[in-house]
Amino acid sequence: MSGRRPGPYDDRTPLAAGPDELPPGPEHQVLKSLLGAWALAACAPAEADAVEEHLGDCGPCADEALRLREAVGLLQRPESLDLKPVLRTRVLESCLERRPPRIPVPEWAAAYDAETARLDALLQDFGDNEWHAPVRLRWYEGDEVSSRRTTVAGVIAHLMTVDGLVAVALGLQDPLGDVRPERPTPSGRTEAYWRAARFPPTRAVRGPWREQSHRLVRTVSFTGGDTGRTTVPYGDFALPLHDAMLDRAFECWVHAEDIAEAVDYPYDPPAGRHLHDMVDLAARLLPLVLEDRRHHGLAAPVERRLVAAGEPGRSLRLEIEGSGGGEWLIPLDSPAAKGSAEHEVAHVALDGAEFCRLAAGHVPPPEAAAGQEGDREAIRDVLFAAASLSRM
Repeated sequence: MSGRRPGPYDDRTPLAAGPDELPPGPEHQVLKSLLGAWALAACAPAEADAVEEHLGDCGPCADEALRLREAVGLLQRPESLDLKPVLRTRVLESCLERRPPRIPVPEWAAAYDAETARLDALLQDFGDNEWHAPVRLRWYEGDEVSSRRTTVAGVIAHLMTVDGLVAVALGLQDPLGDVRPERPTPSGRTEAYWRAARFPPTRAVRGPWREQSHRLVRTVSFTGGDTGRTTVPYGDFALPLHDAMLDRAFECWVHAEDIAEAVDYPYDPPAGRHLHDMVDLAARLLPLVLEDRRHHGLAAPVERRLVAAGEPGRSLRLEIEGSGGGEWLIPLDSPAAKGSAEHEVAHVALDGAEFCRLAAGHVPPPEAAAGQEGDREAIRDVLFAAASLSRM
């Protein structure tokens, strides 16, 4: 008798045959008929075990199974190997419901935690060719598009040096070390880092960037509410720590898309609630940017009476559709004014991810809005103000 134990479909008396003399029988036909389902991973566990045991004994079925598996591979569409942002969020929430963390990540830092993890997953299997793939960073200065050519490794170095602004504000080590930039702005710090390097950045930058992002998340998690009053200086302006972490999450996603485009890899927008928070930050900053552009002659002057702080004034309704959607009333005449539906003079509708790409300087303002209604001058001013939020 052979040493093979009866499978789940073997209900007859074992045949008297040697280990190399197994003739085809009813069990063979049943298992052969399951090969297609097995190749598609559609068998029940007991069936899959029986098929795989049979493949070890039957050469013709093993050859057929190999051909079927290869055919299934050709039929499948190439997709991103990374978890969808929404799926990742759901999995984490399910895990945290079962076992809440002893030191939770603050809600306002969750987007940064998620986006740095997604970018790190994208980088994980990059070879030298991918790390040196050319990337063109784009942003708006005034009403003109500016750009800077670098590589995937250069983009990670850029993210690390600008994240360093948050690190310094939290009392952590500055990734610039002894390098002193001419200007303490994001672009000034990046250019200083690139100039100080003996060679262009390589894949070695991933480790320091990843470790710094982990330190930032750990630090804000341990300090919790005690960091609420911390501000992060950006050179020309400053942001509260909560907003700075959201700003860093936004830039991490935008540059991850730049990297994915450079290596021809699919990359999804953030989870809906994180995208909503990013849109909210941009909407809150728009009145300040409008005021600054007005001072530089880049936006229409206020021809009507000035609006007192906290009083309602002319407003634009910003409607964001799709994931991360919502509505915001943007005051047009003063950052201190209050957005008012009664004083609405214009209405703009955009997709959430598209609005964020506009704010990143990746979409020309005249081409951004899917729907526009009302005061054309106000619409133009707000769209260009959104693009002016971008920087290197």
